[in-house]
Amino acid sequence: MRELADSDRIRRFTKALGGAARLPGTCYLAGGASAVLLGWRATTVAVDIALEPEQDAVLQAIPEIKNELAINVELASPADFIPRPDGWRERSSFIVREGALTFRHFDLVSQALAKLERAHRRDLEDVDSMLTDGLVEVAQIRSAYAAIEPDLWRFPAIDPRAFRARVERVSS
Repeated sequence: MRELADSDRIRRFTKALGGAARLPGTCYLAGGASAVLLGWRATTVAVDIALEPEQDAVLQAIPEIKNELAINVELASPADFIPRPDGWRERSSFIVREGALTFRHFDLVSQALAKLERAHRRDLEDVDSMLTDGLVEVAQIRSAYAAIEPDLWRFPAIDPRAFRARVERVSS
């Protein structure tokens, strides 16, 4: 049975995954993993990651690591659901370097946009927490949305009008 991932489990995960890497790379944490490590949630159901570049050794290590730690791990990031705004890599803040992997939070502006697009209650609460904690600003969210709006057609599941309305309702 999988358990909720707290900050200790997530840190043990990064250490183990970094140890599996044979080549330098970046592992971006997203969703609940960022929320837990940044302190606005105590636990998360899954550790969402994106690897750059993908490495077979790292991907092959995930099943054993997730079983050892009894956590869920998903290959998922905002880039799977919305276009990535320019500058997302530069805004992806450093967490830790473990072995050959550098761990970063996937750009919080992109995470906020992906959460606004999905619009589940917890997602909207996360966006409020990011704003309250000063991790993102309303102007950043709106500017990034304007930048990605022309490319929303690439994600047919998105309702651009509803997404825009949720972005416009965001307040600090």
